[in-house]
Amino acid sequence: MAGEPILIVDDNLTNSKLVRIVLEGEGFFVKIADDAEEALQLLETFEPRLILMDVQLPGMDGLALTRQLRHDQRFRQTWIVALTAYAMKGDDEKAFAAGCDGYVTKPIDIDALPVEVASYLARSRS
Repeated sequence: MAGEPILIVDDNLTNSKLVRIVLEGEGFFVKIADDAEEALQLLETFEPRLILMDVQLPGMDGLALTRQLRHDQRFRQTWIVALTAYAMKGDDEKAFAAGCDGYVTKPIDIDALPVEVASYLARSRS
């Protein structure tokens, strides 16, 4: 799993830095985008195997961005895991309906996250 490319899309700088530190400590190659627009710009040249997608983003939210990415052939095989601090009943269903493969609530469990990320990357998308 070392060196696997991961994109974090989160407007909370503290959260994204923490996740980046945790995942880079496990050997992943991590880039961060603060919003959907920046993510789309990064994705023009960066092809992550997994995207950690904040649901509540300014402008286009994370679920709208996920739906857009799922319509792009380049990202149909990319794992997308929703991140949210607003864990209300039914929110996970909305994330899955938008095309997310998983759902993680904040605050992030820094011990469990690298294991969960590695478990997605170990799976086949065929």
